[in-house]
Amino acid sequence: MNPREFRTAGHEPSLISAFLYFSMSSMIWLIPGSLANSIAPDFNLSDAQKGLLVATPLLGGTLLRIALGLAADRLGARRTSILGMVLTTIPLALGWLWADRFDEMLLVGLLLGVAGASFAAALPLASRWYPARFQGLAMGIVGAGNCGTALATFLGPRLAAAWGWHAVFGLALIPLLATLGFFMVFAKDSPSQPPPRPLRAYADIIKSADAWWFAWLYAITFGGFIGLASFLNVFFLSQYGLSRVGASGFATFCVIAGSALRPLGGHLADRFGGVRILTWLYVIAGAMMLGMASLPSLWTGTLLLFVTMSALGMGNGAVFQLVPQRFPREIGVTSGIVGAAGGFGGFLLPTLLGAFKQATGGFGGGFLAFAVLGCLGGAAAILHASRGWRGAIIGERGHAATNAPLANLAEA
Repeated sequence: MNPREFRTAGHEPSLISAFLYFSMSSMIWLIPGSLANSIAPDFNLSDAQKGLLVATPLLGGTLLRIALGLAADRLGARRTSILGMVLTTIPLALGWLWADRFDEMLLVGLLLGVAGASFAAALPLASRWYPARFQGLAMGIVGAGNCGTALATFLGPRLAAAWGWHAVFGLALIPLLATLGFFMVFAKDSPSQPPPRPLRAYADIIKSADAWWFAWLYAITFGGFIGLASFLNVFFLSQYGLSRVGASGFATFCVIAGSALRPLGGHLADRFGGVRILTWLYVIAGAMMLGMASLPSLWTGTLLLFVTMSALGMGNGAVFQLVPQRFPREIGVTSGIVGAAGGFGGFLLPTLLGAFKQATGGFGGGFLAFAVLGCLGGAAAILHASRGWRGAIIGERGHAATNAPLANLAEA
């Protein structure tokens, strides 16, 4: 790929704006998870309650992604993104000035889902500017905004140690408002954005087996990534007895891997086809999670989690290399549906890990369930489903094809 050709193929300021919006939103979305080790002692939380605390924002993102996806298709991705950032100020203010009980923190976490829903607007803002051959890379760059999760895991515990965990919510308003200002100046909707379609037209997407296959695949990759990212601070402190700041350092190391490598996953999918890349990534992640089920030593566990997050991060980019080829006119609402599934997968994973810890005294059962039912199950699912995709997605000799629609997965 010629980098100059990529830069001139679309609108770079909008691509940067989408990346910044998603980065900031990802950071804010994971604030409860990053602060869980500081919040839990104040509310005397059990292991299961800790899992629920970090999982609730992910559930909120699930509920709101479809709404933002519809808004992006009908109002435009730029307007929807601005609205999302304005609404995000509300739960941040509540977390800063109001939340003093566990139930109040759950409400704040649920409302923070509007930040997690940002992908449904950021993705079409960038995607509509780029031709099919650059879709994987463009959306991988936007998706690399997951690096915001690393900012949350690294900075959250340190700021909480200095000023208290309530203040972290207030401090997050500063970069959010700065991002909003940049976005309003530089982001533009693509002139090729399709006109709004009747709402009844979206029923066809919901009925499409293609959309649900993508949703399942993304629930594993993004759900696994964001679920682990939100829970690793709790895991490292509980499993290895690290300090709050020490746990955040190990968690950040693992999270960075998945964030940084997402564009690589999209690029490899552009070159070799999303099916082939995803299959291998699921197998790698599954093998690592089987290793984690034995609850190895700190350094071995960190290595296994680092590789897992790398594979899941690249898998996120690979899934979203496929989606625009199948739904080029409905990328906003389709991203919302698929992204909602990813958020729901993220909600399930920390809830599962916390529940296993409380019920059995260890995290091993949760990692084993994710390895078998999630990662290895995903590899089996894509091998089965891809029988109906090959002509459109893989192309000749394993290379990605043009943006011809996928074959109907109902036939797979």
